[in-house]
Amino acid sequence: MARLDGRSAAGQSTVELVLVLPVVVLSLLLVLQVALVARAQVLVVDAARQGARAAAVSGSVDDAVAAARATPGLRPQLVDVDASIGPPGGDARVVVRYRVPTEVALIGPLVGDPVLTATVVMRVEGTS
Repeated sequence: MARLDGRSAAGQSTVELVLVLPVVVLSLLLVLQVALVARAQVLVVDAARQGARAAAVSGSVDDAVAAARATPGLRPQLVDVDASIGPPGGDARVVVRYRVPTEVALIGPLVGDPVLTATVVMRVEGTS
């Protein structure tokens, strides 16, 4: 394409691509990392719910911790579970904390590993 001042515009689109492509790639990686953290938050809430349900049914803290750590999609070694169980008719409370490993290239080291937390309370089954 010829320009009005007589110079050629050859290579202009290549230069624009070189300038814009890194921003586009970083944006896509950031969106991917945010999606992975959002997925982990859903799994952490599910882990807390599973732990609370196990605590409410069995009345055992060990069962609650095991159920929360067994949630598919979470790395058990990164799951921290606190559980407390009241008497039948009382409340079972499970708090799950999970350190999300941020492993997306370029973005992970910049944002660090966020810690997600979920708390679920359920009534303990049985007669009071």
